[in-house]
Amino acid sequence: MEDLSGSARMHKVSMTNRRSCMVGGVNDVLSFDIHEILLETEQGMLMIKGDELHVSRLTLEKGEVDIDGRIDSLTYSDAGAGGRKNESLLARLFR
Repeated sequence: MEDLSGSARMHKVSMTNRRSCMVGGVNDVLSFDIHEILLETEQGMLMIKGDELHVSRLTLEKGEVDIDGRIDSLTYSDAGAGGRKNESLLARLFR
């Protein structure tokens, strides 16, 4: 489902055995390390927590991210949704 019109992409999360995850509808990867990945998606901020997390594939043109590792939680926040690109990361997180 590739949308080349420039409009909003469909947000989709697919996880297999808590060891791999594919996320669609990603606008930006804000930060990542082995314990936490922070994504800006079409549905708001998505924080993925776990251990030995690794971004195995990143295609921002298609809005897709593949993640490997032990996934413990997925947490959404509405901060950052709606195209607030001019605000800093901290301003978006602590809204």
